[in-house]
Amino acid sequence: MRSRAALPRFATLLGLLFLPSVLSSSSRRQWVLQRVPVVLPQQTEARPTPEFLNEARLDVASPCDPDCHKKAPRPSYWDLRSLLAYETLHSDGQLTETAIGIYGYDPYSSTSPAYSSGSSGKAERSHVRRKRQIFGHDGRFSIAGQNFLLKYPFSVAVKLSTGCSGTLVGDRHVLTAAHCVHDGKNYVKGAQRLRVGFLKPKQRDAQQSSVYLPSNFTNHIEGGPAQYSPPANDKMKFQWIRAKRTHVPKGWIKGNANDIGMDYDYALLELKKPHKRRHMKLGVSPPAQRLPGRRVHFSGFDNDRPGQLVYRFCRAGEETSDLLYQHCDAQPGASGSGVYARMWDGRRRRWERKVIGVFSGHQWVEKKGTSQEFNVAVRITPLKYAQICYWIKGNFVDCREG
Repeated sequence: MRSRAALPRFATLLGLLFLPSVLSSSSRRQWVLQRVPVVLPQQTEARPTPEFLNEARLDVASPCDPDCHKKAPRPSYWDLRSLLAYETLHSDGQLTETAIGIYGYDPYSSTSPAYSSGSSGKAERSHVRRKRQIFGHDGRFSIAGQNFLLKYPFSVAVKLSTGCSGTLVGDRHVLTAAHCVHDGKNYVKGAQRLRVGFLKPKQRDAQQSSVYLPSNFTNHIEGGPAQYSPPANDKMKFQWIRAKRTHVPKGWIKGNANDIGMDYDYALLELKKPHKRRHMKLGVSPPAQRLPGRRVHFSGFDNDRPGQLVYRFCRAGEETSDLLYQHCDAQPGASGSGVYARMWDGRRRRWERKVIGVFSGHQWVEKKGTSQEFNVAVRITPLKYAQICYWIKGNFVDCREG
């Protein structure tokens, strides 16, 4: 039985998640709309049917650390056309490849020119590699009860039948990581008959409407040892919808043998029917120092907590033009989750959450004989925003501002 002393902490959590911040207008971090380039499909050609040989890997690895990525040469216009070309896997097994054109893009501009402050460029040194993908005390907590699972923003988190997580970004569209459906060489087992699961409580638990907080969530804030214990009556089930088609950028497919591939670890799924839930809007990723408290959030289905939706937030660390490094606690299964931020929308005069990246997973590198580890998210750059938005909307007119 949970003590009454936990109630104020519970209220604090709800304030963090749902209530408007009591900040003056001058101190609010705001979304800055900017004109984004146009990414248009050109010719589409059929490709051989995939073989679907291997199981999906729920983690990815790269020998390239943040310094390595920062030293990589800036891709040219023609490089970008090649990297942003994409394959589409259809539910009947057919595969196509589409070339793209890029318009209104300055290859020498910054990643997010509307955010004039840019990145501080200060590196936050990574920790020595530890067991699992938890940094210090486990700062995750599980969400349960219909009133919360079906409440935004938790309701946008979905599970893929290949074992990853995803985020609703349209009436029938799910953003996830490319490695959840493609291993860099071929499509994984289950990619052709890919399904997306929506977590719901069983009917007998429909009256239950509480957030189950691990006691160590408060320790994440206040410090002190604690042990997570999942609720015994947490009975959950999934409602599944088949994917109609899956888009994967060629930057991921070509990149498995080199270091740039992780920059394009994202994919978009189109469902066979609308999901009828509220989705989260896309946003161009601002520099980490422009985020409120440098904080990012995401929810997913970590493998060590089966049948539970797990939420976490943490401080964003080092970044490159395409990647955001952080130490959010996560386990395999959470990869593919949409990383989002909450800032003030001056045009609509309200607080707005937007997906600004895709959680790629836990990655580590060997550097000067020392293991360094990072949890990495792929940032939604203006070009990636233009591409993903076109996949969702089917036109570029609705995708000019991000």
